[in-house]
Amino acid sequence: MRLGTFNVMHGRSPTDGGVDLARFRAAVASLDCDVLALQELDVGQPRSGGADLCAVAADALGVAREDRRFEATVYGTPGGAWRPADGNRSPGEPAYGIALVSRFPVRGWRVVTLGRAPVRSPIAVPGPDGRPRLILLADEPRVAIVARLATPAGPLTVVSTHLSFVPGWNAAQLRRLARALRHDTTREIGEATVILGDLNLPGPLPRMLTGWRRLAAAPTYPVHAPRVQFDHVLARGIVPPVAAVRAERTAVSDHRALLVDLAADR
Repeated sequence: MRLGTFNVMHGRSPTDGGVDLARFRAAVASLDCDVLALQELDVGQPRSGGADLCAVAADALGVAREDRRFEATVYGTPGGAWRPADGNRSPGEPAYGIALVSRFPVRGWRVVTLGRAPVRSPIAVPGPDGRPRLILLADEPRVAIVARLATPAGPLTVVSTHLSFVPGWNAAQLRRLARALRHDTTREIGEATVILGDLNLPGPLPRMLTGWRRLAAAPTYPVHAPRVQFDHVLARGIVPPVAAVRAERTAVSDHRALLVDLAADR
């Protein structure tokens, strides 16, 4: 069973700055994940050809429509004009957010809202020459997608999220998410739960904040020479043993995908 998390930077190439859907599809397919959490996904954005990147990713992995979910965090275009995705989306309005796709049947979905930081914060983004530059950005709303899966190893709750880049707020959001999962009455006692996502928190900090187990320790950012781990796989409950971990470079994004292979037996 392969679990993965990948901040795809809306499918943008770190080398030529363009978005090519065939390249994006091939990048996702190369990960060969059974369950994949995706962040920074476009739906209907001109910059990515108006495509539904969640649908493209699901198709690349052979995932059925009912076993994928995209959750918008903003309507409009990040870095330009946008509004929180807390109401109805207008016809043709671009969206941006996170997703979860699963080759295993999904028995139930829910969304946990995590709020957003009320302040602007400097963040490094790729410049026209590919080098990072600092800009002041307003934080977008943050959410988590929670799916209860039927896997060969038994029921598994999997969470996809992308936390704030504002220091302190991301820690508070992770604690809020952990509390929400702890009080989830739909889960069986002791049922395995895994959080997958770009937490914008380095190294061992997510484990220290939650007490959850860290299934993967590998730098994932920046893609060309990773020095820090922002992307994480955290677990609670009885999870099959970890068989392999790797941070995979693809032809898209400024992050590497983080992959965790779990053994077939508990």
